[in-house]
Amino acid sequence: MDTASAPAGHANAALIARFYAALGRRDAETMAACYHPRATFSDPVFPELDAAGVAAMWRMLCARGRDLAIEASNIAADATSGHAHWVARYTYSATGRRVVNRIDAEFLFRDGLIHRHRDRFDLYRWLRQALGVKGAALGWLPPVKRATQVQAAKSLAAWRAKEAG
Repeated sequence: MDTASAPAGHANAALIARFYAALGRRDAETMAACYHPRATFSDPVFPELDAAGVAAMWRMLCARGRDLAIEASNIAADATSGHAHWVARYTYSATGRRVVNRIDAEFLFRDGLIHRHRDRFDLYRWLRQALGVKGAALGWLPPVKRATQVQAAKSLAAWRAKEAG
C-alpha cells in the first residue's frame, strides 16, 4: 500500500495511514499529533515510552533517518483498536549498515487518537542487520538485547536533553 493513500473504512484506519504517511515524510510533528496526550508506546528497543517519550523518539528517528523509506500495509481499525504491517528501510547510523525491518503494529484508540501503540519485530534479525557479525554472534543473548535497550534509552535521553536546550 502506498503510505500516502488512506484505506477505506473507519476513521481510525485513516489515522493509522496518516501516521505512516507522516513517517514516510519524516514528519515527526504530524506523527506526534496522532497520539493521545496519555499515549504509550513499546517495541523491542524502546520497551515503554509515555507520550512525551514517543514524540521525542519519533523526532530523533526522523532526524537521523535521512534515507528512511516506509511501506505500510494491512491497515485496519475499528472504534477501539487497529493494526498495520510496515517495513522500514534505512541505514543504521551507528554502523552504516542497511536495515530492512518488518514490523507488526497494534493500536488502541481513545478520543480519536492513538492511545496505545505496540510494535513487534524480530530484534535478533534487526541486530544481525544493524551490527553485522557481532549482532549475528551475540544478538540472541538476553544481555545484548538489554544492552541495546539501555543504549537506545541513553540516546533518547541525550536527544531530549539537547531539545530542552
